[in-house]
Amino acid sequence: MTLAVEAGWLPGLSAVVGLALGLAWYVAAVVALGLVPANRKPAAAMAWLLLIFAVPVIGILLFLLLGGRNLGRARHLRQAESDARIRAGTETVPPLDPGFDGPTYVRSVATLNRNLGSLPSLGGNSIELFTDYRESIAAMTAAVQDAERFVHVEFYISAWDEVTDPFFAALVDATDRGVVVRVLFDHLGSKGIPGYKDMVRRLGETRVDWRAMLPVEPWKKPFRRPDLRNHRKILVVDGHVAFMGSQNLVEPGYNKEKNHRAGREWVELTSRVRGPVVAALDALFHTDWYSETGQALTAEHLPLHEIPPAGDLTCQVIPSGPGYSSENNLRAFTTLIHAAQRRLSLTSPYFVPDESLLDAVTTAAHRGVEVELFVSEQGDQFMVYHAQCSYYRALLEAGVRIYLYQAPFVLHSKHFSVDDDVAVLGSSNMDMRSFALNYEVSLMVLGTEVVHRMRKVEDGYRALSRELTLDEWSRRPALKKYVDNVMRLTAALQ
Repeated sequence: MTLAVEAGWLPGLSAVVGLALGLAWYVAAVVALGLVPANRKPAAAMAWLLLIFAVPVIGILLFLLLGGRNLGRARHLRQAESDARIRAGTETVPPLDPGFDGPTYVRSVATLNRNLGSLPSLGGNSIELFTDYRESIAAMTAAVQDAERFVHVEFYISAWDEVTDPFFAALVDATDRGVVVRVLFDHLGSKGIPGYKDMVRRLGETRVDWRAMLPVEPWKKPFRRPDLRNHRKILVVDGHVAFMGSQNLVEPGYNKEKNHRAGREWVELTSRVRGPVVAALDALFHTDWYSETGQALTAEHLPLHEIPPAGDLTCQVIPSGPGYSSENNLRAFTTLIHAAQRRLSLTSPYFVPDESLLDAVTTAAHRGVEVELFVSEQGDQFMVYHAQCSYYRALLEAGVRIYLYQAPFVLHSKHFSVDDDVAVLGSSNMDMRSFALNYEVSLMVLGTEVVHRMRKVEDGYRALSRELTLDEWSRRPALKKYVDNVMRLTAALQ
């Protein structure tokens, strides 16, 4: 009889447990509705809510881990202090040269960039473009070999391998000459490359002053979501020459045997700049060094007027990242794209736009602008690649011409050109991660001549690509369409 009584309690207990779980889910849903949308774009909020409602436990845990963008009060204060110092040091510099005779919209873009990122546009610069991977590393190595005062190195991925060995050897030799060498590399980005521990050991045996940026240390307070990364690529030597672009400091197959077996190498665009804009890039390095180490390098800051002109180009550095209240790169990109009248050429390995950027690109095509997009035929990141593919139909229907760069190469360059007026290049992809979660650096360059040089780069891509048609894309398998759409949702989880 005791067993019978106990068995009679089981249905009631199950009902109580079910009711409690249902009530807990309902409470969590109500709380999520009020908390998740705060300071988020509607698409990002909807993606998080969908995940939480579909799989509550996993969704809530992921939101607690990845839902915030707080980098800690100390880092934000240092960012604000650095920006204030930059503004104070450039307050007499106009956002754009009053004598600029280019299109009127450029003046408003320069003002936008100045208000958001603090750095003004600067005349008197020269720029060289490197499309050859090893040639750019050789050029950076030669610059370090000529260093007399300081070398500032900042890359998302750094690896000491057979291709970069001459560069690192030049850094060590520079310290032997009394040159101050500082190196920043992203902790998570570099740690994922084979040979990381060996690089850290070798650096530790030198006089190079190095730091791993945004280290993943969950046991330390305050907690910081692990996927907030520093994606910038900058080299400054003596304040006279700088390099920036899309290329990481690693051999072109990223030291991974699977890439070597497949013949997969990364295709990049790197620039060498001279002139006053070098001081702006160095100011950005100073900001990141201070944010990471707490060591202010104000005594070493080079005022803009101390750098002599090296050409006739006007350039403006556009910093962006979670340390800023606005998505500086996204706002600059969309403003420039909306201004296009004749031709717009975009290159982005990870093209996962938010609504504003997608509208800007498709609207340009509908306005009659010739719009082309260069992407890789094969993606190197499964989720991002499939999220990117989910936008192809809308782009093709609007009239955007999509060129798929031949596999197995990864077209990793990040740049675009507007009419014959503006070229933009740097570390920033046209995706939600680069707009919201990564520290990035872009360079806006004004002038017909530099745009024509950029066009030659784009012509080279086109010659090695095949054009994707709407008919071909419409015939892809249903399963691929499904995966693309699911990954599109994950891309919005910011």
